[in-house]
Amino acid sequence: MRNATLIAGPTASGKSALAMTLARETGGVIVNADSMQVYSGLRVLTARPGVKDEAEIPHLLFGHVDPAASYSTGRYMRDVSALVAGDAFAGRKAIFVGGTGLYFRALIQGLSEIPEVPDRIRQKWRAAAKDEGAATLHRLLAERDPAAAAAIHEADAQRIVRALEVVEASGKPISHWQKAAGRPVVEASSARLLVIEPDREELAERISRRFDAMLGEGALAEARAIGARGLDPALPAMKAIGLRELLAADRDEISFDEAVERAKAATRQYAKRQMTWFRTQLGPEWRRIAMGEAVTPG
Repeated sequence: MRNATLIAGPTASGKSALAMTLARETGGVIVNADSMQVYSGLRVLTARPGVKDEAEIPHLLFGHVDPAASYSTGRYMRDVSALVAGDAFAGRKAIFVGGTGLYFRALIQGLSEIPEVPDRIRQKWRAAAKDEGAATLHRLLAERDPAAAAAIHEADAQRIVRALEVVEASGKPISHWQKAAGRPVVEASSARLLVIEPDREELAERISRRFDAMLGEGALAEARAIGARGLDPALPAMKAIGLRELLAADRDEISFDEAVERAKAATRQYAKRQMTWFRTQLGPEWRRIAMGEAVTPG
């Protein structure tokens, strides 16, 4: 894909607003690049674009995955490739927007073709992580895939489980598959690469205001609807910031005010991790812009 625009940035930094502006000016199509905004039933809590925005500008890969499913970077790349092959853009510029760094890396660098993992194996290791803990599984991983264990923190249960399920399903360590570069979807040399770098204090204020607005838009009702499904807490969708906190308050385990403050704090911590990743992992080819900075259509 040539002449695409990629807009990265931490949560609440104004990425979606910038994407809308550029889409209006260029007649572009907005494509999600956020791993939480793929899930249905979580429009408010994941700050997905609103219904009016989606009616005005085509939005792709938003809310198309059931929360009961585990969505991976590999599946994301297959979904994007299918859009390209299906001529979903029809001569219109693609504007990728989101906060998931691995999605952006995969788009312009490609992704190793790791074999699919059967559900039974995935469920086995997910249950093991819940029952035995990340540290125990990390020691097991060190025996089966020393290279992966050395690269993964012993508390990172999600990545540990991923490495263990891949080695069991394929018979080869995940490090083997990661050495083989995949084919990128976006031609980096012709792409416009933008990353928003906000002032931290201003971003913290925006995060607070946005969560208050989410509450007014039905975040609690949304959390209750997801909670009523009784989904596995280890599923990625169940880690949406604000979901566990609001459900805890709804069960009277904590006060509502405490739930709100915990959710805001968790969002600030998440934004900090995102900013660190973008600062250290995105190279000089990415143009750094301030929050709210005007950008020409290009």
